[in-house]
Amino acid sequence: MTAHSTQDQLTPVRPWGIGRLAPYPTTVKLPFNSITIDPATQTGVFRDHLGHPMEMGKHGTSSGTETSTSTNLDSQPDEGHDQDSEQD
Repeated sequence: MTAHSTQDQLTPVRPWGIGRLAPYPTTVKLPFNSITIDPATQTGVFRDHLGHPMEMGKHGTSSGTETSTSTNLDSQPDEGHDQDSEQD
């Protein structure tokens, strides 16, 4: 037996994500006009509307390591891992 359905038999359902939508927050005009790459340092240089470099603040860097362990050598290994990170 084959099940058949037509467009007339379908019930419209409101997508679940519609209730989660919200307007974007208010945007802020950033004080720089362009960003270029410094060839010597390979970092971004923010420039104002006159082309002068400007400081955009500092941010930290982080690094992390992850090690993997296997505690079972049969057909279904029991694996775990450790993680650590540093941020300055």
